Amino acid sequence: MSYELQALIGTFELLAVAAAETSAARVVPLAQGLALIPVTPAVLSALQTDGGSTKPAEAAGFGWHPGGFELRLAAWSKAGPIACIEAEYFGGSGTQRAAVWENGRIVLGPLTKGEFEPFPPEGSPISRALRRIGARTEAGRVDEFASVGLSAHRGTSGWAAAD
Repeated sequence: MSYELQALIGTFELLAVAAAETSAARVVPLAQGLALIPVTPAVLSALQTDGGSTKPAEAAGFGWHPGGFELRLAAWSKAGPIACIEAEYFGGSGTQRAAVWENGRIVLGPLTKGEFEPFPPEGSPISRALRRIGARTEAGRVDEFASVGLSAHRGTSGWAAAD
């Protein structure tokens, strides 16, 4: 079974402001007062036409960022921390990348877990980013990833269609 996700995560209020500035963006609530914006092809296209360069940027090691996206993340993060995450798994192996922007700069990461690499003792890149923006492990949950509900959908498109 596969899992893939490209998303921004922060408080619902912060992401509502970010989504209002980016056509095609949709804010989906998570647990613990957090929310995510699924970074779909439509959102990426809107970011390119909403003032970003069409040239991809390598901000924090995310090859899918449109040019200028790191400037938006920095600006949005002045109102609160915002995590940029990606995960791609198939058959139990895969990759994760995460970074957190706060007060206009990267404060965590980029953290990367390559295919077949074990998670470090401090947790997966995504769980560490979630912890940095305020998520906590809940009783009966393995980590912050599960505690905020990121296992509810198997892909970015599933999150984009979520109610």
